[in-house]
Amino acid sequence: MKITDIRKQSTAELTNMATGLRDEITELKKHLKMGEVQNVRVIRNKRKDLARVLTVLSEQLVKEAK
Repeated sequence: MKITDIRKQSTAELTNMATGLRDEITELKKHLKMGEVQNVRVIRNKRKDLARVLTVLSEQLVKEAK
């Protein structure tokens, strides 16, 4: 997921995206503990995507507050 695509989203879409990513990460961690996930990098990439979304979301909230 690219930062330019994330910046085009609204705050409501970003909050939904963040919630979805958190759910995906917890599911992937559960599958990892059970030994079903082969590629561990998927979790790392999802965490980075979540960080990007949360960063842009906080930037937008600061702009709206001004």
